[in-house]
Amino acid sequence: MQPPEAGEVLEDVDLARVDWWGAELTEVTFTRCRFDDADLTEVVTRRCVFTECVLTGARMAGTRHTGTAFLSCRFDRARLFDAAWEGCKLTGSHFLGATLRPLSTTDSDWSWTSLRGVDLSGSDLSGQRFAEADLTDADLRECDLTGADLTRANLQGAKLRGTDLRGAVTDGVNWRGFALAGVRLDLAQSVQVARAHGALVTD
Repeated sequence: MQPPEAGEVLEDVDLARVDWWGAELTEVTFTRCRFDDADLTEVVTRRCVFTECVLTGARMAGTRHTGTAFLSCRFDRARLFDAAWEGCKLTGSHFLGATLRPLSTTDSDWSWTSLRGVDLSGSDLSGQRFAEADLTDADLRECDLTGADLTRANLQGAKLRGTDLRGAVTDGVNWRGFALAGVRLDLAQSVQVARAHGALVTD
């Protein structure tokens, strides 16, 4: 099957193993479509919407996404290294076993995503939204998370040595759930940590 034209709508279509290498997709809507083991290498998307799509094992290295939404999609074992996300929504999507680094993400929303065990070490995630994201056992070492929204994110078991969290919104984060050695915190976060460990902090 050839890549769809701009503005097309596809629903419940099986696109497993399609070869769309280098295709450009503009304002295409995909709903409950399957891209199992598809070759989407260097695909460019602009203002597309993927809803409840399955991209298990998809090859997506070097892809570029601008203003595109991936809502409650599954990227299990997908190869997403060197992908760029600009102004994208990935809310509710799952990345079990996916390869994500290196990546570039700007002004994107990763809220409610499942990034359990994913290697994001050394990534610039500053200013991104990870509200209520599942980052259990994720490798976030040396990440820049300054100004990120981590409201109620699950960081249980995450590797954080060298991570910069200054200015990040960390309301509802369980500070007792992970090791803080080498983590950079601001003053407000330091107070949250102290209180989480039972300290009586006074002005």
